[in-house]
Amino acid sequence: MWKNAIEDAILKVKNNIAKHPNKLPHIIEGQRYEWGENDDWIEGFYIGMMWLAYEYSHESSYKEAAESFLANFKDRVERHVALDHHDIGFLYSLSAVAQWRVTGSQEARAVALQAAETLYDRFRPAMGIIQAWGKEDDPENGGRIIIDCLLNLPLLFWAYEQTGERKYYDIAYQHALKSQKFLVRGDGSSYHTFYFDPKTAHAFRGGTHQGYEDGSTWTRGQSWGIYGFALAYRYTKDASFLETSKQMAHYFIQRLPEDHVVYWDFDVPLEEATPRDSSASAITACGLLELVDLLDVNDPDRNIFEKAILDSMESLVNKYATTDIEDAEGLLKHASYHVRGDRAPDDYMIWGDYYYLEALIRIQTGIKGYWYE
Repeated sequence: MWKNAIEDAILKVKNNIAKHPNKLPHIIEGQRYEWGENDDWIEGFYIGMMWLAYEYSHESSYKEAAESFLANFKDRVERHVALDHHDIGFLYSLSAVAQWRVTGSQEARAVALQAAETLYDRFRPAMGIIQAWGKEDDPENGGRIIIDCLLNLPLLFWAYEQTGERKYYDIAYQHALKSQKFLVRGDGSSYHTFYFDPKTAHAFRGGTHQGYEDGSTWTRGQSWGIYGFALAYRYTKDASFLETSKQMAHYFIQRLPEDHVVYWDFDVPLEEATPRDSSASAITACGLLELVDLLDVNDPDRNIFEKAILDSMESLVNKYATTDIEDAEGLLKHASYHVRGDRAPDDYMIWGDYYYLEALIRIQTGIKGYWYE
């Protein structure tokens, strides 16, 4: 089952490369992508899929396609094109860092280090956070963090490993600690976002941007936390991060619907038309795979997490994958972007496609993706 799913997925990547040369996918409604320029936060996922396809298949066409975008990503970071946000890690861990990991390219390494420096510049020392959105003096977002940022921290940890400059490690560690303290609730659920007062540095309030309401748990945010804290533990060996990841994983698993693929928020009233978010389940599968790899063989949570991985991935392959749609541009149906904002509540999400492929290939081959060596 896994092999067939992977081969269908990478064929779709190959078809997209051929049909949309030198273009990158953007989210749009209508069960398709809009293909355009490198000016959003999501383009790295597509390049990451090319690298996964190459590592799995060893077909040079995937490698050549991925490498062809490096100059584009280099130009973007040099000119600071649409980079006033924290998602620099999503963009460059899966493009430049991935290329360096696979090929040893020194040019890719240099681009990734420049990106890490750009992300470093978003750290706000008074609050001990990496600002999520906007410029430093942004009146609405000057003190805002969001849980998604945990998956951007590996770029900083990698930069520390490459350069020995402690500043990268220190701000990533500080931000992970702040996220743990203020974004994760006592029961293992999570806020999407938390706001600090930039003038006083005082913690102000938790809330949501894309979840159902401020006190609810947005499922994709929960998935970022599961995977993000597991990765933070891998880099820092701070055992509290591992425990937080496990706690968030249990919260997620205990609230799964019958088919093991989540709705867009754990607290939204369920109706026949309530949107799912298959991308959240794909991210969580990767996070659980990471946890299983980190836990002791005798840890009883391993069995729980391994069963959840199989249940969710089997459901994604059999009920949500586009294996029955030959010309599909996306890999997973029924993912949601911003339901509250009525933006693509039931469509393809390129990050869902990436994490679905990462999970499949990790299950089948042991290749772990590009978040760490």
